[in-house]
Amino acid sequence: MNEPKRVLIVSSEIYPYLPESDIAVTGRFLPQGIQERGREIRSFMPRYGCVNERRNQLHEVIRLSGMNIIINSVDHPLIIKVASISSARMQVYFIDNEDFFHRKAVDCDAEGNFFADNDERAMFFARGVLETVKKLRWKPDIVHCQGWISHLVPLYLKKEYNQDPIFADSKVVLSLYDNLDNLKFNADMASKAVMGDIELSDMNELEVADGINLAKLAVRYSDGVILAPGGINADLEAYVKAKGVPCITSPAIGMEENGYIAEYDKFYDKILEENVTE
Repeated sequence: MNEPKRVLIVSSEIYPYLPESDIAVTGRFLPQGIQERGREIRSFMPRYGCVNERRNQLHEVIRLSGMNIIINSVDHPLIIKVASISSARMQVYFIDNEDFFHRKAVDCDAEGNFFADNDERAMFFARGVLETVKKLRWKPDIVHCQGWISHLVPLYLKKEYNQDPIFADSKVVLSLYDNLDNLKFNADMASKAVMGDIELSDMNELEVADGINLAKLAVRYSDGVILAPGGINADLEAYVKAKGVPCITSPAIGMEENGYIAEYDKFYDKILEENVTE
């Protein structure tokens, strides 16, 4: 009997920890839906300061915490917290750090300004997820990323963690949404992301460090792409098509619209089958 396929879902938002949106609703119901279809799942999101720990019953996982991740020559402690969604019989893991995630907002200040350190927050989150999965000794077949803060995961997985037995066979699926046009990162984002086997030449897309180019970088290292039901930035969509990466457009996403889950599940199988026939 074949073992169930494992899907790691890395989201910028998960409902009910953050308000309803396409990303947050997918982050909530997709893991439950594919788990009910016989897959094993793990879900991760950042532990933003606006996530109420007491109300949502988050608690620290001591055995997974305690590592330091170096970003731009500075050590940042990695704290892992977990909460349960009992109605879905699933847990959500939270990547936490006082420097990056204790402010009472997701990615902008009270005046609507994109946080200056959002590039480093994305680096910490991506590496934090991958290091935690290694500690869990849980080998994912699919790593599904959604939301800009997850967009460095494909690069790190394919260029730095690809020799690790946990991730050597993992395939990356990337969901793209139409919310990237106005995101601006520091000009030196690429140089700060350099580590181990990752070089500047692996991140040519970030010569101009903005949301669209970060998404292009994620596409470059992904094995499949899911486009938002309402469409995405035309330049980004053209880039996806030019790369020739397997791609589908998502059906409608909503609290009562779960047809997309079956389509995503079939898309996972397609990506995994292509892996077998390569």
